[in-house]
Amino acid sequence: MSSLRQKSIRLSGFVSSLLPGIALVFPLELLAAEQPDQAAVPPGILAKLDAPRDYVSERIVSFATDMDRFFGDERNFQEANKSVLQIDLSKVAGYNGDRNIVLSGKAKLHLPSTEKRLHLLLETDSEKNITGDTAQGQPVVLDKVTAPEKLSLAARYEKQEEVRWHLSADAGIQVRRPLEPFVRTRGSYSFPFETWRTKLAESVFWFNTIGAGETTQLDLERLISQPVMFRASSNATWLHDKQNFDLRQDLSIYQTLNERSALLYQASAIGVSNPQVQATEYVVLMLYRYRLHRDWIFFELSPQLHFPKDDNFKSNPSLSMRMEMLFDKSR
Repeated sequence: MSSLRQKSIRLSGFVSSLLPGIALVFPLELLAAEQPDQAAVPPGILAKLDAPRDYVSERIVSFATDMDRFFGDERNFQEANKSVLQIDLSKVAGYNGDRNIVLSGKAKLHLPSTEKRLHLLLETDSEKNITGDTAQGQPVVLDKVTAPEKLSLAARYEKQEEVRWHLSADAGIQVRRPLEPFVRTRGSYSFPFETWRTKLAESVFWFNTIGAGETTQLDLERLISQPVMFRASSNATWLHDKQNFDLRQDLSIYQTLNERSALLYQASAIGVSNPQVQATEYVVLMLYRYRLHRDWIFFELSPQLHFPKDDNFKSNPSLSMRMEMLFDKSR
């Protein structure tokens, strides 16, 4: 009975923590529509706010999209409705580092005569892409180049309304012996609120290797100035087989230096919900990304400090380096 009570308390605490984010999904206009006519604000006053609100909102959306594309962000790969090929060479020195250089990549090709709704996906280690996680500089076990351990092939049906919402459904196999099937679906919805943009994304998946699960992610974005944007990203991933939530909170600042380079400053808290909600690691990092050649070869350098619970939250420095090549129609 005590065990059931503890689970109930943890679940209620988790639900209550999500309520503020869920509440943001419903536009305030819906609440205003239920108010008596005599309490309504004259429409002329509200109409004057439309132009500045739309201008600010458009700047946030445009800047955030440009930043995600420049950084080769997972958001850009998941939601950009165009063919793209991304190849990465990564190496980490220090904490969780190795002498090897890791080769990874992914590709999305829209099939002809399908109005760009049907795509062919090719990914390495597709289980790592279940969350749509956009956090940069996560510790990766990386003087030789090692090939990816897993390769997956999938078909995707995709539908979207530009800027507002995006839906996709995948069915595929991991190419190994024996072949291992997987399915996943993802939906996201975003809307501006004053000087902020709110984006909620939900993913449901099943892999033959790790079982069923779901991911919820909430992003809050604000343009501080034209070259600087703030983003708070909250992520919770549930794995049925583990009966556990993997939790992550990122606070990020993106800064454009010039047309060839940009900086990312990020502080992250990583945790789990079972046997109790607790932090397992804290990470602070700075990431410098430079467009090395034209519009398709990029270089990243990211000094980081990791504070893992397994090491009593002592600081563990690392240095991550990555070379990335992006191929799409616009490059």
